[in-house]
Amino acid sequence: METFLDYIKYKPFGFDLEIYKIILPILIVLLSLITRKLFDRYISRLLTRWAKKTRFKYDDLFVQAIQAPISALFLSVGLYFAIAILNFDSINKMLSKGYTVALSLIAIWTLYRMMDLVTELIHPLFADDEEEEIMQQFSPLIRQSLRVTVVIIGGIMIIQNQGVEVGSLLTGLGIGGIAIALAAQDSISNLFGTFVMFTDRPFRVGDWIEFQGVDGDVEQIGLRSTRVRTWAKSQVTIPNKLFSSGIIENWSAMPKRRVKMIIGLTYQTRPEEMKAFVNRVRELLRSDERVNQDFLLVNFTEFGHSSLDILIYYFTKTTRWAEYLDIRQQINLRIMEIVEEMGLSFAFPTQTLHFAKSLEKETNLLGESGSIGSDARADIRSDLSNG
Repeated sequence: METFLDYIKYKPFGFDLEIYKIILPILIVLLSLITRKLFDRYISRLLTRWAKKTRFKYDDLFVQAIQAPISALFLSVGLYFAIAILNFDSINKMLSKGYTVALSLIAIWTLYRMMDLVTELIHPLFADDEEEEIMQQFSPLIRQSLRVTVVIIGGIMIIQNQGVEVGSLLTGLGIGGIAIALAAQDSISNLFGTFVMFTDRPFRVGDWIEFQGVDGDVEQIGLRSTRVRTWAKSQVTIPNKLFSSGIIENWSAMPKRRVKMIIGLTYQTRPEEMKAFVNRVRELLRSDERVNQDFLLVNFTEFGHSSLDILIYYFTKTTRWAEYLDIRQQINLRIMEIVEEMGLSFAFPTQTLHFAKSLEKETNLLGESGSIGSDARADIRSDLSNG
């Protein structure tokens, strides 16, 4: 026994440090690493499976939030005790402060991760379906705001626990307050724009909007900016301050989608044929369940330069782009079939030249006056007949 005690108190290589103070810290660090590994591989997975089996949806978020901080806690505690055993007077005070800071950071990190849970807990407070939908759209914004608040408050508490007077520190920072305010004016403007978007709700995540040349779907609404995925699949980031003063066109807010077109029939169409054609197209639209029946127009409106113009104006019930185009195509094909069945023709731009006198008479007069000869008259006849 005495031999063992002498051994563990032995100071190798002439250092003023017993051998147990070298071996024991190593063992503690290894034990903390093994415990951390066991927690990550077994206990953490067991908690995750247990949370998924329950009907309570919030325990999943809670388990997910605490897994990584607890894993870091094992390593922090192990390192603290391993260094404390060395009992160096020069680092004991520093070790105590470092350990306090480490635990504080882990606590802040845990609260930071739990903001997902807090955001979900806020949702039931909005019983109305519309308010709950709004809450879903702005959940990322609320989550980010809560996380920023946790980081700021946690940072102030850590600084204060280290003996720094936060009040005097803030007073000292007040000297550069004007410069900071000028530098942060864009950020403040973006926050104001975010507030306007939250209260006015011009669009939501998933909406198709058009704003200052940007055309696409809203992917994310953040504290500073909004991200839009364009039809070219590029991502455009728009500062929120622009939305407070710009014109936003929200295509997803359409209750129905408009179709407006003018088709032209030839001037050979007789009045009774025109009347029958208009009635058949109007009946076609009225019998289609995909067409909104609140308002539609089919009318012979104008005598065009080369056609008899008919206005066709209606709305589809769907606002989805692909479905809208499919409905429009099928109705257009049906209109073509009606034109073919009635023996009518679509008009296209043409010009007809009418001469006051006959061509033969005009060329003969020119020939008699000696202005042109027989060869020239033949060329004129040939060009006009070919034209």
